[in-house]
Amino acid sequence: MTAQNSATGQSTIAVESSGEASGSTSGVPRGGVVLAALGVVAFSLTFPSTVWGLESFGPWSLVAVRSVLAALIAGCALLAGRVPLPAREHRAGLAVVAGGVVIGFPLLTTLALQTSTTSHAAVVVGLLPLTTALLAALRTGARPPRAFWAAALAGAAVVIAFTVRESGGALSRGDLYLFGALLVCAAGYTEGGRLAGVMPGWQVIGWALVLALPLAVAGAAVALPFEPVRLSAHGVIGLVWVAAGSTFLGLYVWYRGMAEIGVPRASQLQLAQPLLTLVWSFLALGEEISPAAPAAAVAVLVCIAVTQRAGRGRGPREGTATAPGHRLVDMDRHP
Repeated sequence: MTAQNSATGQSTIAVESSGEASGSTSGVPRGGVVLAALGVVAFSLTFPSTVWGLESFGPWSLVAVRSVLAALIAGCALLAGRVPLPAREHRAGLAVVAGGVVIGFPLLTTLALQTSTTSHAAVVVGLLPLTTALLAALRTGARPPRAFWAAALAGAAVVIAFTVRESGGALSRGDLYLFGALLVCAAGYTEGGRLAGVMPGWQVIGWALVLALPLAVAGAAVALPFEPVRLSAHGVIGLVWVAAGSTFLGLYVWYRGMAEIGVPRASQLQLAQPLLTLVWSFLALGEEISPAAPAAAVAVLVCIAVTQRAGRGRGPREGTATAPGHRLVDMDRHP
């Protein structure tokens, strides 16, 4: 849980220790970086999978059914693990996660993808790291160094310029949906990252999915009779991936990674997500990749490297006790 130390003014988060921590350098848990990166890969497949899913379902039906399926998977996992109900003080945060990443982001981006290409929609995830880092700083009181913010702004600018160029420079009518999705998802990521410091990441997304289940069931009951369902191989594969891959597995490793390396730093790994999405869009949807993609990819990777190194060398503060079996991640230093 995030705490403020009166002597130093630094915020910290205690998380479960793991074997990966012993393999870290300069205080950076390599396992946390790997987990967050796996989450980014899973998320990069979301837009192409959603387009496939829209071949079989309407937008409202697709979002409702994917949420129901993901909640059933999460519920079975929670029951199998005999996980107790979350503490009362964590339920408001779980509601934010549910509203942001379980319902809000999937619904708004699915509606946007009816009129926008995946390359154009990728602008939302290009802006997401910067927005998430900003909300995380406001939420936790963390103060990343100036180099961190400069690299984040530069990376966001590169991604925005690339995606706008790829879409011909014209704003689609789905842009309002995309910017709304950006805000609610950043809020969900920030709150989920905070909660992942006090409970395992899979339980964060698991309880958020279960919390959203009644609304998802009601949505499916209303939407399915009014939107045509034409089952196809692509449609089923797309539905299964956005339910099991993006919504549950992806968020599980993502939140666990954020708990280990911090919300702002993990969010910067998402700068690579739009470019990965373009690759999957080419392979799965047949969309053409611009020659500018390699140059943009290199620029984005440079920005990620800068954010990963910003503030490195500042060790965790001394004299702070944690519970047995836990270690301390300093949200202010972002190693």
